[in-house]
Amino acid sequence: MALYMGIFTLCLTAVFAAPALDPDLDNHWQLWKTWHAKSYVPKEEGWRRMLWEKNLKMIEMHNLDHSLGKHSYRLGMNHFGDMTNEEFRQLMNGYRKKAAPKIRGSNFMAPNNFQAPKSVDWRSEGYVTPVKDQGQCGSCWAFSSTGALEGQHFRKTGKLVSLSEQNLVDCSKPEGNEGCNGGLMDQAFQYVLDNHGIDSEESYPYIAKDDQDCKYNADYNSANDTGFMDVTSGSEKDLMKAVASVGPVSVAIDAGHQSFQFYQSGIYYEPACSSEELDHGVLVVGYGFEGEDEDGKKFWIVKNSWSEKWGENGYVKMAKDRKNHCGIATASSYPLV
Repeated sequence: MALYMGIFTLCLTAVFAAPALDPDLDNHWQLWKTWHAKSYVPKEEGWRRMLWEKNLKMIEMHNLDHSLGKHSYRLGMNHFGDMTNEEFRQLMNGYRKKAAPKIRGSNFMAPNNFQAPKSVDWRSEGYVTPVKDQGQCGSCWAFSSTGALEGQHFRKTGKLVSLSEQNLVDCSKPEGNEGCNGGLMDQAFQYVLDNHGIDSEESYPYIAKDDQDCKYNADYNSANDTGFMDVTSGSEKDLMKAVASVGPVSVAIDAGHQSFQFYQSGIYYEPACSSEELDHGVLVVGYGFEGEDEDGKKFWIVKNSWSEKWGENGYVKMAKDRKNHCGIATASSYPLV
């Protein structure tokens, strides 16, 4: 609460110091609020509008540079448009590298003589559920975990079952996760192992809160794991082999930049990205390249959990084989089923 009061005070101060709002954007602002079901108390709307206008101008400048060939991706106004970057990071990015002592899995070893294909997309093979929405809860780690487990469960049974993130949010605290305040994917896999299963999304729906008791019901157990594998930290080559040979893989990335907050399309490359300071759990569901051959612009196909209103219908193409950009291969893992 202190954080949000601080943000409120800073924004309120900025309003009085800022130039008047642009009346030419009145209709655009009203349409944006309607589209994203935004409503504010009177004292809040002014500084939210100011933030929105500032973000909109930043997006327009970036896209102008994109049209001049200075960027490989475009930005777009979305449902995060009325947030500061600090507020966005606090609310949405819940991967907590130091949340608890790291539970280690077995080390991934690629199959003998395995040659990864030039491109893979597990969405087209039935391994991936529709894009979900974590809401204003730092539970990205839970969505990354269910995504990897959904893929492995499909690989084993041929049935794609949407699994319950809320089950993980409510019940995996003994393994070290902290609900909406963050967690780790390996600790979620450990919970499923310890608990001998996880409920389905349908039986244990997501509410974007962490203030209820664990409601796991073994009658609705829909998947299990026998452990998990950690891919060699920092090795995009091993991550590619894991994705190609196994299926979708959980990864953590640095997603704390304004450019990621408003990513819309193209291959995401952010020079300020860190390969060590990771704050967001996502799911690699494949990889590919643009151009006529694989020496063209390479990318990872990454499923996010910020709804289909963000990015390319909920996905982002992240730069591949560019020195572990944004830490895509720093902390990758998948469950054994």
